[in-house]
Amino acid sequence: MLIRPDRQTLYWSATWPEEVEQLARQFLYNPYKVIIGSADLKANHAIRQHVDIISESQKYNKLVKLLEDIMDGSIILIFMDTKKGCVQITRQHRMDGWPALSIHGDKSQAERDWVLSEFKAGKSPIMTATDVAARGLAVKDVKYVINYDFSGSLEDYVHRIGQTGRAGAKGTAYTFFTAANAIFAKNLIVILKEAGQKVIVVSETEVRALRWQPPLELIREKRPP
Repeated sequence: MLIRPDRQTLYWSATWPEEVEQLARQFLYNPYKVIIGSADLKANHAIRQHVDIISESQKYNKLVKLLEDIMDGSIILIFMDTKKGCVQITRQHRMDGWPALSIHGDKSQAERDWVLSEFKAGKSPIMTATDVAARGLAVKDVKYVINYDFSGSLEDYVHRIGQTGRAGAKGTAYTFFTAANAIFAKNLIVILKEAGQKVIVVSETEVRALRWQPPLELIREKRPP
């Protein structure tokens, strides 16, 4: 079978991290790159972003307290790193009386469709999800996004929080940031500042309470008395 000499290959990607760019260079010859919007990584300015610097052990209690503060009947999307995390947190939520369901790669398409329908209708206003399962969700009227686990890349972070603040609406995103995420601190601050977010970093007293050393970008300078 002969391949036409004028054959063209189109390579589509919603994000363009280094790994994707390397793949494009590997499989495409002298490609043209078409960018819709900015080439820089930017978050939706209609989303208010909150980043809490905490320890791993504080996360669940922090989540419960946050839900108690923001739960008003609106739908809330919570992101986890793993399927196991989705199952565990959802089970604990339901045991504690929260109306939660989960969507992840181990669920059948029929199960995913049912969970999504319950979530969209507000019958189960809390949904936990992994990144892969949440791709292309496009659920309307998500008021809050919570990153229980920080994403594996800043591109995924922007994609996650972009599930709220759609179609001209305002949205709010909360992110739990731990020692394991320190590598993302500097560039996360760039994204926050570009979106007009006020970056409030921790004090030296709060650093001691965390029991881990955040990057210098996240520590307030000690002010004179």
